[in-house]
Amino acid sequence: MSAHQPADGVPLSLAQVETLTRRALLACGVDPRNEAAITASVVAAEAEGIHSHGLARLPTYCEHARVGKIDGRARPVLDSPKPGLVRVDAKGGFAHPAIDFGLPALCEAAKAQGIAALAVTNSYNCGVVGYHVERIAREGLLALGFVNAPASIAPMGGTRPVFGTNPIAIAVPRAGREPLVLDQSSSVVAKSEIVVHQQRNEPIPLGWALDRDGNPTTDPKAALAGGTMVPAGGYKGAGLALIVEIFAAWLTGANLSIDASSFADNLGGSPRTGQCFIAIDFGALTEAGASDRLERLFGAITGQEGARLPGERRNGARQRTARDGVVVSRKLFETIEAYAGAA
Repeated sequence: MSAHQPADGVPLSLAQVETLTRRALLACGVDPRNEAAITASVVAAEAEGIHSHGLARLPTYCEHARVGKIDGRARPVLDSPKPGLVRVDAKGGFAHPAIDFGLPALCEAAKAQGIAALAVTNSYNCGVVGYHVERIAREGLLALGFVNAPASIAPMGGTRPVFGTNPIAIAVPRAGREPLVLDQSSSVVAKSEIVVHQQRNEPIPLGWALDRDGNPTTDPKAALAGGTMVPAGGYKGAGLALIVEIFAAWLTGANLSIDASSFADNLGGSPRTGQCFIAIDFGALTEAGASDRLERLFGAITGQEGARLPGERRNGARQRTARDGVVVSRKLFETIEAYAGAA
């Protein structure tokens, strides 16, 4: 048992995670046409060991659908204003079905035009960004993803949050191997990691967050109650958050982070945040031997003792969870079961 598996934990296979997630979402009024995309994302997060974006987030999804902060029955609308541009309006609903709706059109446009962009607006938390760009890479395309979130990072020198944790992700196809996926937030850690520590009643490491007065804190409650996230790399992380904000919020027409309601409570209506994905048919640009050159780059990393490529832990987790399943706290399991039985 790992240090993060509670002693009174409930073991679940990935198939059971899928069934439990589906039951809970449907019981809370999510349209069956929307549920599948959300469930797939939750299962993928658990499979890769990213528990903060898996079942730990499901009660919030259910609660927001149940109270109407998110319209679980909203159907996304797609249009293409130009040949290389795809736009999906999530209509204040879940991000996952909106992204799923747009990805085939994005990939088709990229293969036809060489490069294409997908703008998702009026959206919500989309889970693990790497999950979405990896699916683009499996279509043989180089992929970038930008996602904004409710404000929780202050600009350098400031004390009031302006940017969300604003993750960015890239996925690169590899010949005969799993795509390389790099997914990182603009903050030291994703905010959901602090939420998980609060759920477990565990302190957070120093350097993750500040309290409302701008002081470093190890108390997850203080970090979440008016505090701010620490940007990764100081001013460089804040700069990265600004870049993501421009792509994911300004370009898509979604709410800026400063205007988005919280992902964590029932107040303020739909956050209406945004996601932007870029897909590139790199084969039209790269020369012969491009795959070998890519592997030479990656080999220069993995050839060093102690070094690893991004995503290697996730790939290992997939093999482990496929065999052993996952363990969730009894409290979380019972909370989800309560939502699943609410119908």
